Amino acid sequence: MLRDPTRGGLATTLNEIAAQSDVGIMLNEASIPVHSDVAQACEFLGLDPLYVANEGKLIAIVPEDEAEACLAAMKSAPHGEESAIVGTVTDEARGYVQMTTLMGGVRMVDWLNADQLPRIC
Repeated sequence: MLRDPTRGGLATTLNEIAAQSDVGIMLNEASIPVHSDVAQACEFLGLDPLYVANEGKLIAIVPEDEAEACLAAMKSAPHGEESAIVGTVTDEARGYVQMTTLMGGVRMVDWLNADQLPRIC
């Protein structure tokens, strides 16, 4: 499954997938690549980078036994060097996205209740 996270970012797109596919998704915060300039801008503006539009990005959900080969192929492609495995699909908490935080806790990555930014595309 391939999805474009331009509108709503990683969190919204994964919540859509979890709800539509009746699966749980567990993210690992430490594995999610966020450029330092994006992190700083989000902190300054009070935004959560998980919900910020991701123009030109791709979410690929592949079978676990094919994930490493898929990642290697993506990393070898132009502009794919920062590709990463950021989570897993689970049978637990179906319809929800959760995330293991940098502190080791688990939190819900819920639907955004309002637009963080006006729609840009």
